[in-house]
Amino acid sequence: MAENEQELRAAAREFGQEHVFHFWDSLDEAGRASLLHDLGQVDFKLMARLAKEWILNKPEPEHFKEISPVPVIPKTDPSRPDAQEAWEAGEAALRAGRVGLFLVAGGQGTRLGFDGPKGSYPIGGITGKTLFEYHADKVVALQRTYGCVLPWYIMVSEANGPATEAFFRDNDCFGLNAKDIAFLTQRMVPCMDENGKFLLERSDHLAMNPNGHGGCLTAMVECGVLDDARSRGVDFLSYFQVDNWAVKVADPYFIGYHVLRGSSMSSKNHRKHFPREAVGVHCLCDGEYRVIEYSELDIYPQLLETDSEGKVVYYAGNPAIHILSVDFVQQVYEKFDEFPWHLAHKKIAYIDDSGALVLPEKPNGYKFETFVFDALRFATHPPVALEIDPPGEYTPTKQFDGENSVVEARASMSRYWSHWLDAAGTTVPRDSAGNPTIAIEISPRFALTQEQFVTKSKAKPWPVTQDLYIDGSGVVRASINRN
Repeated sequence: MAENEQELRAAAREFGQEHVFHFWDSLDEAGRASLLHDLGQVDFKLMARLAKEWILNKPEPEHFKEISPVPVIPKTDPSRPDAQEAWEAGEAALRAGRVGLFLVAGGQGTRLGFDGPKGSYPIGGITGKTLFEYHADKVVALQRTYGCVLPWYIMVSEANGPATEAFFRDNDCFGLNAKDIAFLTQRMVPCMDENGKFLLERSDHLAMNPNGHGGCLTAMVECGVLDDARSRGVDFLSYFQVDNWAVKVADPYFIGYHVLRGSSMSSKNHRKHFPREAVGVHCLCDGEYRVIEYSELDIYPQLLETDSEGKVVYYAGNPAIHILSVDFVQQVYEKFDEFPWHLAHKKIAYIDDSGALVLPEKPNGYKFETFVFDALRFATHPPVALEIDPPGEYTPTKQFDGENSVVEARASMSRYWSHWLDAAGTTVPRDSAGNPTIAIEISPRFALTQEQFVTKSKAKPWPVTQDLYIDGSGVVRASINRN
């Protein structure tokens, strides 16, 4: 520890952060180890640059001569000339084992009123099935359909990593092979005050925050994801976030367009219904593919424009669903010094020089993070932008009630699957607004698509007099079948 201490003291002194050792003499061995652990994660040179560029000098926002809507492949329609070709190319990639999965799952369920990793939240209104299990069900179904293995890389945080891994162990990896699931931990970066100084959350702990979902790009290399993917023959990583129960974890259409167009990185998008919908916007800035985060839309007011019919002009919203070519991730990693960072002015709790905890009433510091979609600007081949319908693909869960909530997610399940039952010849009871009056869940292990469901139903009269759950074997049950 002594050698590590001297190195970190020297780095802190060189970059004007020696105050972090203020309480050193009062710390026990465990406390000192904790502080050194935090400091060992810090890229002092990087943080000094970010402080100079973003805090001390307050740079002007980027200016562009021209911002234009991004070219979008319309919602997939089987009648499109290239649709069947894309589907077949995607299926071929899956069968050949060229696809892996990358899940961002570092969040806690705090805003959902839940104590634990967000992925272990029981999103199923009838079954209590968790977000993780819904994703796992789709993986099982895809592997069975295409006779392949989909290696699953899951990025966790220091806060929820051990609990997440324990959750998978306790649930026997939901029937998946544990050797095909790998966990990697997202890096943390220190928070800074108005003068670019690190804040202490405790005497033995820096105030820190995750380095953003863009941190997956460095983690994939440094934690061995790319090495493992290459050893398996995986060329493409299907990226998604844990709070979206509806995501197609490996969509053949999407994969196929990515393959056919030789894309480095591809993104799905959905049509925004109003200008301030809380999603980033896909657009071309001076010809370069960008996503402008929704928190930055006021900097570029044209992105909030509507046409004469009141429709959003820059409608390509970002649901955080991407495909990244393995070689492209390596290329981005090798020039990550050029990768953009974003900062947020926040209220950050800290301890003062006397050790007293300060809970600020207004923003007092900055958090830095990276966004994975910023990799699009580095794409060596034109990105694919594929439009989707949110039902059955994008239902984020950010809070318990209201917009993008648990309540809305559960309602969306019933609405989405009610159409499957209708198509299979079962009339679902609905209220005057057309919404189902019963709750519905259908296991992805039974059917991934409406077409599969109709085929498997074979005119079977599903009971709809009360809440309906169809398990992976097509059996109607009142609770989860985990087999």
